[in-house]
Amino acid sequence: MIEAAMIWNEPNNKSHWDPELDPDWSRFAEMAMLAADAITRENPHLTRVLGGISPIDPGFMSRMKNFGVLDHVDAVAVHGFPLDWNLWQIHQWPQKLDEIRTVTDLPIWVSEVGISTFGAEEVQVWGLDRTAELLLGQAPRIQWYSLYDLPMAWGATTRHREAEGSSYYRHFYMGLLREDGTPKPALDAFARHAPAMGLVQWFHYEDPRLDEAVAWMKRLGVTYLRTGLSWADSFRPNALDWFDRQMAALADFDVTLTFCFTPEHRGFMPHHTSPPLVPDEFARFCAAMIRRYAPAQASTPAMEPLPAG
Repeated sequence: MIEAAMIWNEPNNKSHWDPELDPDWSRFAEMAMLAADAITRENPHLTRVLGGISPIDPGFMSRMKNFGVLDHVDAVAVHGFPLDWNLWQIHQWPQKLDEIRTVTDLPIWVSEVGISTFGAEEVQVWGLDRTAELLLGQAPRIQWYSLYDLPMAWGATTRHREAEGSSYYRHFYMGLLREDGTPKPALDAFARHAPAMGLVQWFHYEDPRLDEAVAWMKRLGVTYLRTGLSWADSFRPNALDWFDRQMAALADFDVTLTFCFTPEHRGFMPHHTSPPLVPDEFARFCAAMIRRYAPAQASTPAMEPLPAG
């Protein structure tokens, strides 16, 4: 079921990692290598992917290479949103992949690519088809973000929220389905490119959309999916019950499981973007999740508690 473990999400984006607390990313590098090695000890056959970078920056990738991080992973990943946030045009996708290829020979996954319907729903249709034309066959995984629009009441995972103007509000219009679950025009376009193109769908803690999302993905012909398990959520009441339910619901898909989000009480600052006080605690969380949901030998996962932190 789980084909890959992704270590963090957008580590070079200050909405996901605080550069003021880790200006040279040395703390991130240490944490990532500890996590990668912990994952390997639990299941050496699982693909380890460095969290997708956004923006696509060969300089950041070179930094990770110099720290030795790329020696501990099997693939790297990039995220691109040229019609919404990036300062480059959609037809530059091949060039962006080539920029990362100058740094590493590792496979490059496009673990998030998407286009919002903030301006017009028709733009998403054109952009999805053009993205497929440019990227399918050029990377081992192309994962479209996302299935659902983000509910406005939930808020987006970003640093400056409404102060970002339209950039913030675009976060809420990235889905193929509207917040109420009704299809947008691009849903049919996506179906034409599945299963070659996969999906990204983040599920919030006890997300009520889980079962409906599974039904939609099967209807669309999706075979591979990227989602996440939050280290921060692991400290919520009944966290393992929710994690178990989520992973059981996704059992029919090849899942890339992203591990990220620092618990407030375990960071240098009380924020999910903070480096952890003890980086090995994140590694132990990753190991526990692999042991539970992707053990090296097929067996019934042991119902063990989460590691203390």
